[in-house]
Amino acid sequence: MKLFKTLLLASATLGALSAQAEKLTIAATAVPHAEILAFVKPALAKQGVELDVKVFTDYVQPNVQLAEKRVDANYFQTKPYLAEFNKNRGTSLVTGAAVHVEPFGAYSRKIRKIAELAEGAVVAIPNEASNAGRALVLLDKHGVIKLKDSRNILSSVKDIVGNPKKLKFKELEAATLPRILDQVDLALINTNYALEAKLLPTRDALLIEDANSPYANYVVTRTDNQHNAALKKLTAALTSSEVKQFIAEKYKGAVIAAF
Repeated sequence: MKLFKTLLLASATLGALSAQAEKLTIAATAVPHAEILAFVKPALAKQGVELDVKVFTDYVQPNVQLAEKRVDANYFQTKPYLAEFNKNRGTSLVTGAAVHVEPFGAYSRKIRKIAELAEGAVVAIPNEASNAGRALVLLDKHGVIKLKDSRNILSSVKDIVGNPKKLKFKELEAATLPRILDQVDLALINTNYALEAKLLPTRDALLIEDANSPYANYVVTRTDNQHNAALKKLTAALTSSEVKQFIAEKYKGAVIAAF
């Protein structure tokens, strides 16, 4: 009997260790990333993966904590943003699966269409290279400004060669842009922050990227963790037909599956 109890205890201990080995900690921004992760959490639990989602309000800490091995992966960013982060920080984080696209948009509480933008208007854009370039390329595409090279996704304000309305650009942290929308004439806002602020891109954006946007959002990890079994299960779950349907029904075009 004593031996039987010992075996049961050993079995329980091994089971607990096995469960711990399948725990996966993912850094994400709240909308839509954490919401999509919450959707797949029950399915992953059935496969023996305990998904722990750490929600962040900025774009820097999710990569910092991944590089420092405080999380196993993150889900919030595009390839251009990651490339710029790796270059500036000396990191070597890598992309996994592309999950969705968030069409980038221009918003205003002072005008109803882009043609109403007045001379000397104040335009707020994100203050880091990949998203600033994305904002400027969108403005160029719609004839608001002219860039030296409209294909350069890392264009900066210095690359503006045509500014017929003499727009004044403010470069601010991406997360703050919805909060200062009343203080500027136009703001170019990442969709995750727009959705958090109850802005619906397909309804509220004066300008918006089309479905062919190259800015897919990826699961990102470290090279030492690329072949993690639990991470592969997460990737499969995030690129399933169930997630594609969830994204279509919940976000109604504000977020588009990239697979």
